[in-house]
Amino acid sequence: MLYSPHMRALVTGGTGFTGSHLVRRLLARGDEVRVLDAARGLFHDELAGLGAGITLGSVTDRALVDRLVRGTDVVFHLAAAFRKINLPKEVYREINAEGTRGVAEACLRHRIRRLVYCSTQGVHGHIVQVPGDERSPIAPEDYYQQTKYEGELALWDVARQGLEACVVRPMGIYGPGDPGRFLMLFRQVRRGWFPMFGDGEVFYHPCYIDNLVDAFLLAAEHPKAVGETYLIGDDEYVSLNRLVREVGRSLDRTVRMVYLPYRPVWLLSALCEGLCWPLRIPPPLFRRRAEWYRQTRAFTIEKAKKELGFEPAVTLAEGLRKTAAWYGANGYL
Repeated sequence: MLYSPHMRALVTGGTGFTGSHLVRRLLARGDEVRVLDAARGLFHDELAGLGAGITLGSVTDRALVDRLVRGTDVVFHLAAAFRKINLPKEVYREINAEGTRGVAEACLRHRIRRLVYCSTQGVHGHIVQVPGDERSPIAPEDYYQQTKYEGELALWDVARQGLEACVVRPMGIYGPGDPGRFLMLFRQVRRGWFPMFGDGEVFYHPCYIDNLVDAFLLAAEHPKAVGETYLIGDDEYVSLNRLVREVGRSLDRTVRMVYLPYRPVWLLSALCEGLCWPLRIPPPLFRRRAEWYRQTRAFTIEKAKKELGFEPAVTLAEGLRKTAAWYGANGYL
């Protein structure tokens, strides 16, 4: 892998799950790391203890972003409004689209060497022709995905003025420290049975966190990455049935599938969102979660392999074992 010694980096969203893994890797390499995050996150104290300079604040604060970008070599822009169902739509746009524009403009102004923007595979929506690639239709299916793509467009608007930038679209990220969907998946499988809404044969493309961090570093350092967009994930996509069974193996559990129709759970999710929205409370069930059972997410990562030399080092079985071990050691299971 390419390596730029003593890089000065800024990681937005750096105290969260994905960002914290990137920050740890940069610090382990001996790089100087600044972090900007709106919340302390699970890993604030750990990262501060390792030497990261952490500032709490929003990417929408243009003056703050300008100050933190100044003097850096590379900016990894990971901060986003995500999994916040009860947020007004304008907040998503302010953070994911206009926040990205502000970060890019600061990077252009201070002539940094590279900006890496973390977008999402979700900008492609449901994949009809499997496998998808970077040329697959842009078809976001919710406001998060839509505003992440608007962030890409904002980035390229600024990049055309002379900024070296790259977009990374990760698949379904998981690994030690993930407090989200995979934790729910592990907890349900641990019970010995799993409710599968639909036939479970739709495809899901996982992305182990260490594989993604490898891709971030390649995107920051490889000359071919400038001006390009890369889908990043593990070497293979799998059916939901196989994913659930592999999680069972990582826990040494045999899991029984209980197959149920998909449509009723989607309707219930929509109803739950509608009832919770006026009360400004997070719905326990929402359409984006239900659509996990319906949407096909299956891609080729050949572009990143050919142009960047990206090779996912961690297999699904190994990644799930490491994730299960972390959950167990930290009291989540």
